[in-house]
Amino acid sequence: MSEEFKVEIVNPEKSFLSKEDVTEVIVPAFEGEMGILKDHISIISFLKPGIITINSKSGEEKFFVEDGIVEFKDNNLSVLTSSIFNLKDVDRNKIKDLIKTAEDEANKAEINDQARFLVNQKIDVLRSIN
Repeated sequence: MSEEFKVEIVNPEKSFLSKEDVTEVIVPAFEGEMGILKDHISIISFLKPGIITINSKSGEEKFFVEDGIVEFKDNNLSVLTSSIFNLKDVDRNKIKDLIKTAEDEANKAEINDQARFLVNQKIDVLRSIN
């Protein structure tokens, strides 16, 4: 019996990724990192800034995601996000620019605690990539 399921990642511009031979996905959910395998219970969760890891028969892929919603139902995983990029295609200067922008945002006096938490999470993840 196959242990594979389908993953689709969509951002505002296009369908970013669609794979049908996925064996495991790890997502940065608000509740913590969540591993999803075939026949996982149905879930809907929000994503925080972090790394999505997709393991499939063709290998492992990693993506940085800033935010979004993840839904798993009937062995179909859907990720809707406004910002995602593949770590293998990353430009170091882009990472530095994203860190600088996030640090500027974190230093604003009017930022609320939740926004500060998310910006600090983003900075930590981006630094770990760089």
